Amino acid sequence: MKKIKDILLSLIIPAAVIIVWSIATAKGFAPEAILPSIKNVLKAFYENLASGQLAQDLGISLMRVVKGYFFAVLLGVTLGTLMGMSDNINHIFSLTLNAIRQIPMMAWIPLIILWFGIDELSKVVVIILGAFFPIMVNTFSGIRSTPPGYIEVAKLYKLSKWNTFRRVYLPSAIPQIFVGLKLGLGISWMAVVAAELIASTEGIGFRISDARSIMKPDIVIMGMIVIGIVGILMDKILTFISRKSTPWIGSKK
Repeated sequence: MKKIKDILLSLIIPAAVIIVWSIATAKGFAPEAILPSIKNVLKAFYENLASGQLAQDLGISLMRVVKGYFFAVLLGVTLGTLMGMSDNINHIFSLTLNAIRQIPMMAWIPLIILWFGIDELSKVVVIILGAFFPIMVNTFSGIRSTPPGYIEVAKLYKLSKWNTFRRVYLPSAIPQIFVGLKLGLGISWMAVVAAELIASTEGIGFRISDARSIMKPDIVIMGMIVIGIVGILMDKILTFISRKSTPWIGSKK
């Protein structure tokens, strides 16, 4: 019963937006060139879905996210773990990484385009750069928050570095690591759309930019809604994996 109540509560704002949107377009409060009707947005969705254009754009963007997110996870978890377990490694990297982290993503995109062009590689690099920091920071935080008593027990039993990580650090840090993975995945999706908006010839971000240039607000809004829905689905999938991987905290979420 509580779950149904939670679902209904979460639908209040979307329902209110739809009602206001419908009234605004039906009464002519907003011109069609600025705010298309829900009917026209649904029509644009159907046409793009039927033609295969939407599936193609989503497939291209998702493949870019998969590539960039994979390397971001690999680099972020590895470096975050090493920095968390070793003070020396932390001192070597922390200042430089903190400085780089302060630079907004949009400031990096022109430089990345200059270095890597507007082809596939530049989009993947943007995703890696965007997703790396939340994954690394949360991994580092999770490793550092491991109770000192557990580490002392590992030293007492003379566990190797690898076994100490596997048996002590990882079980303690994995909830925090998943927080970083979720944040990184969300940023990956936003980063690829931003990169496609600026420099691309395909993908869902490019489709929105192209529709804007030819004054097709119905396709722009359709693209924005699809991006939001896909982002929610990606988050739910990773939340499900997180709960299955950490059953001891699943009941608290």
